[in-house]
Amino acid sequence: MSGNIQLLTDTLAAARAEGRSALIAYLPAGFPTVDGGIEAAKAVLDGGADVVEVGLPHSDPVLDGPVIQTADDIALRGGVRIADVLRTVREAHRATGKPILVMTYWNPIDRYGVERFTAELAEAGGAGCILPDLPVQESAPWREHADKHGLATVFVVAPSSKDARLAEITAAGSGFVYAASLMGVTGTRESVGAQARDLVERTRAAGSGLPVCVGIGVSTPAQAAEVAGFADGVIVGSAFVKRMLDAPDRAAGVEAVRALAGDLAKGVRGLAQDTGGAGRGDRPEIRR
Repeated sequence: MSGNIQLLTDTLAAARAEGRSALIAYLPAGFPTVDGGIEAAKAVLDGGADVVEVGLPHSDPVLDGPVIQTADDIALRGGVRIADVLRTVREAHRATGKPILVMTYWNPIDRYGVERFTAELAEAGGAGCILPDLPVQESAPWREHADKHGLATVFVVAPSSKDARLAEITAAGSGFVYAASLMGVTGTRESVGAQARDLVERTRAAGSGLPVCVGIGVSTPAQAAEVAGFADGVIVGSAFVKRMLDAPDRAAGVEAVRALAGDLAKGVRGLAQDTGGAGRGDRPEIRR
């Protein structure tokens, strides 16, 4: 069975045709429970997100800040497994028809088996993977199986990436390029910064033609509107996770992320009225 890379491509193209950026939401599988995570993924898609990244919880998420680390810890203590991640992908896609990616560190896939993982992700209706710690020069076996099963391979670029490195990364990737707006771990912050615009411009100049989507630091509708002014997609993670963490119960958390998705969707359409409520209480060094 073929995965849904074409659905991802078409979704990003449709947003561009509407004169806006796509809204991409991140939520970890198994948080606060497996069923709760599925409900949350459906809610953000119903609320206005175009794409969801389902995080595969990891015991040492070195690129993620305390907010996502906390959610990962809850999921892992709840016994989440790769089968639960794939179930989350399957049910979120089946319910909404929208593209679902998995964001994961490389070690769990390597241990699970690349062929097995790509085949099962495609069977679940997944659109591909974001692989922040897989070096491009070591990615050929993954890309071979991903291509075979119709899955996107999304690599991450950073402000420190040199132009030659950007060309290498974008040439190897598919689906889109994940541009990390800032150096450091994920989390919300007050300002996204000028580095993001420069990185998007340099990534586009690398010549692959892939859409460039910006994550790390976006948490409010106004920030989403700012990034939407120069990026093909706006990626929001910690702000959604924090809404779930702060909610008094699961149902309230699901409604909170649905509402945030709606506000951010207005932001990427230039309709935001920023109240400053999303993520303003986070520590300033936490980024995404």
